Amino acid sequence: MDKNTQQFAEGLLQYLNDSPTAFHAVENAAALLRESGFRELKETEKWFLEIGGRYFVLKNSSAMIAFTVGKGDLAKEGFHIIGAHTDSPGLKIKPDACTVTPDGYVKVNVEVYGGAILQTWFDRPLALAGRVIVKENGTLREKLVQIDKPVFMIPNLCIHFNRDKNEKGSLNKQTEILPLLSMKAEGMEKDDYLPALLQEETGIEKADIVDYELFLYEYQRGIFTGNKQEFISASRIDDLSMVYAGLAALTEAQTGAGCQVLAAFDNEEVGSTTAQGANSGLLLHLLNRICMNLGMTNEGYFQAVANSTSISADLAHAVHPNYSDKHDTESRPVLGGGPVIKYSASQRYATTALSAAYFVEACERAGVPYQKFVNRNDIAGGSTIGPALSGLTTIPAVDMGAPILAMHSIREFGAVADMVYTKQAFLAYYKGGQL
Repeated sequence: MDKNTQQFAEGLLQYLNDSPTAFHAVENAAALLRESGFRELKETEKWFLEIGGRYFVLKNSSAMIAFTVGKGDLAKEGFHIIGAHTDSPGLKIKPDACTVTPDGYVKVNVEVYGGAILQTWFDRPLALAGRVIVKENGTLREKLVQIDKPVFMIPNLCIHFNRDKNEKGSLNKQTEILPLLSMKAEGMEKDDYLPALLQEETGIEKADIVDYELFLYEYQRGIFTGNKQEFISASRIDDLSMVYAGLAALTEAQTGAGCQVLAAFDNEEVGSTTAQGANSGLLLHLLNRICMNLGMTNEGYFQAVANSTSISADLAHAVHPNYSDKHDTESRPVLGGGPVIKYSASQRYATTALSAAYFVEACERAGVPYQKFVNRNDIAGGSTIGPALSGLTTIPAVDMGAPILAMHSIREFGAVADMVYTKQAFLAYYKGGQL
């Protein structure tokens, strides 16, 4: 691969490895934006936007919207929006964290977040990350934590006690997905184990902890693989690869005539109906606020929205080499074939002929290939932020994504080329409204 491709691919892999939760993904994204001259705005403070300015806003520390103020008439040029999401399926620690069995095992009580392939979480070293709310000097503060050590494990039951394991793979989410932390220690109560671990590894005093949002993640880092290192194998490719491609395009793009926007929402994997999710007023409020801050009337704002377009960037299903019958006979995206436009007559994807056309145009300007996908009629498939993005804003959206395998596994698999193609298509899309 050439120097630019290698630099992008290595940056992507670093971003995936450094972002075990949505909170860390946003923190790392904010750092990349600051390096490129973007300035953080607070929702609680008064804004003073400038033509050509580069800004970003955080929500709940797990969602982020970045934008550049265009040089043209925003009412006519509109917003050019790329939306993605920061969360991934996984295991979230419950408030009553630990239990001690009669045999002396200390287990962690977790709940399943999103549609994880649970079997892939077994027999892998697991680490811990998230955020902790502490009370210091009478004030509530948020602290991101990451215990990047192989602390937890979910051991499989041996085949000798489960002879039909390979024939019957169902799991009980309440009783079988309980990571092992340690053996019981003399004098410790079950409520002490997690706070003690946090204090030992992060320095946060047990007495200061008010609450937490903590997730397990795979300790082993993502890698490039394949005969020519043409593939990427890592956690959270869905959907942090699209967040990173959007970041790379936004920071590289020259200021256009319209307003270039990257919206990275949280909670897509559980329905998006949160303050920081795509199915909220977050993006719509921000677009309105930009227009008002630039002195536009309500009429101008409505014109700007009507002249806008958007991309819902999530991952797509590549044809699986061992399960090729799961795809429609004529709709068969493959790894390395370029970003995939996703269609659904039931509107689980927001793509229309018009929105597909402007993304195809961006791909052609960038000189990258593209593919198309529609589910088999007898397989429902998943959904994305696209319907919420377009429904709430009334802005047309095209649903697309790089094709991958093992979607929602603890470790997903894709082609480096598709990530590069996607970034190039995003850059061309942003440039489409350039003066």
